[in-house]
Amino acid sequence: MKKLLFQEFQEVSAKQWKQKIQADLKGADYNEKLVTKTLHGIDIKPFYSSEDVEETLKVSNPAHWNICEKIYVTSAETANKKALEKLQKGTEAIWFILPSKENDFAILFKELPKEICIYLQPEFLDAEFVLKLNEFLSDKEYRVFLQTDIMGNLARSGNWFKNLQADHSEFDDILKYSSNFESIISIDLSLYQNAGANIPQQLAYTIAHATEYLNHINQLELSEEQRKNLKFQFKISVGSDYFFEISKIRALRWLFATVAKEFASTPTCHIIAEPTKRTKTLYDFNVNLLRTTTESMSAILGGADAVCNMPYDAIYHKDNDFGDRIARNQLLIMRNESYLDKVGNVTEGTYYIETLTRQLAEKALDIFKDIEKGGGFLKELKAGVIQKKIKESAKEEQEKFNNGELVLIGTNKYENEQDRMQDDIELYPFLKKNPRKTLIEPILEKRLSEESEQQRLKEEKQNQPTQ
Repeated sequence: MKKLLFQEFQEVSAKQWKQKIQADLKGADYNEKLVTKTLHGIDIKPFYSSEDVEETLKVSNPAHWNICEKIYVTSAETANKKALEKLQKGTEAIWFILPSKENDFAILFKELPKEICIYLQPEFLDAEFVLKLNEFLSDKEYRVFLQTDIMGNLARSGNWFKNLQADHSEFDDILKYSSNFESIISIDLSLYQNAGANIPQQLAYTIAHATEYLNHINQLELSEEQRKNLKFQFKISVGSDYFFEISKIRALRWLFATVAKEFASTPTCHIIAEPTKRTKTLYDFNVNLLRTTTESMSAILGGADAVCNMPYDAIYHKDNDFGDRIARNQLLIMRNESYLDKVGNVTEGTYYIETLTRQLAEKALDIFKDIEKGGGFLKELKAGVIQKKIKESAKEEQEKFNNGELVLIGTNKYENEQDRMQDDIELYPFLKKNPRKTLIEPILEKRLSEESEQQRLKEEKQNQPTQ
């Protein structure tokens, strides 16, 4: 068929394409006009061909992705009711955030469909709690993912839950109580993304983070069955750099599989993705709908196992049915009207994405090797090296936003000067600064538009007519 369709055309090499482009540029510099430099240290060429793909990275994506929603558990009964309502409206997986260990799981899980994915994010560390939950799940068919990440808590808060020794002791016990969980080790690379790390940094810190756990697990006396059950899960925040974010998820799977094999660990992992907070804006907030749509698409095409969309008003409004409904329906449209669940590995063989995947993986490996030479993730974190690198990347990105090179419509371009927000804010949308004693410098999440929004709110207040 190919010969019949294209027999009249000669094959054109990448060199011939470039020569034609240079001729059309009439003396203008090819690299200056057509090659785009990015914050990720990778230059984007104007075209890609099979000559750019020496060998594709073998990445196995899931055949199906789940629509997921979060529920903050204030009471088991209320949370269960919300979960059942969301499942009736098209949600397929539930993400429970647990502020307290005082939960009745018989009530929380009541009438939830069998074999659905349930993510549990405890805001505490307690092995006894996990033991009781493991026993509760012994005769259940739910796929439960417990999000345990003691080093992630250190990176985010600057402190251990208790201290290094106590946290690792609790963690070791939790590993032993994992028989009825789908996964109990979770790594939150959304922290690095939301704090301003570029993509190679995000990948490198995540793999270094995972390597710390793999090294620690190898020193424990665990049965072969227990080791077999230690499947890793990753929480990802997806930014607006569409093709790079697709490639990021693919690169993560390849990187983790490569490292896990060195430890004779399970090379597959589970990825749950959500849109980044970093690009979300307070003003002209409806544009957030467009941002979360493309970010969710990147997550789907990149091969996430589950996608948890962010409501367009999440940064300043409390949970509300309308925002949740819109976020859910965005994913339902992608599935049922855009058919984004009909084909697995849809990006495989795409010259551009295959090239980006390899370049991101290679750059991440270089950073990872430097971390290992420096003593590993935990040592670099305690020394402040990782925090310093993230702040440098965040500063560069912030400068591009401030000077208009990085555009957020409605915020630093095409602003609606009549937009007023001060009376609509229910949640504090900015970085909170609470001086406290920490063991290390915490990694802080911050949105790009925060400073400009604070200035606009200040001007709103100053221009408000007196009563």
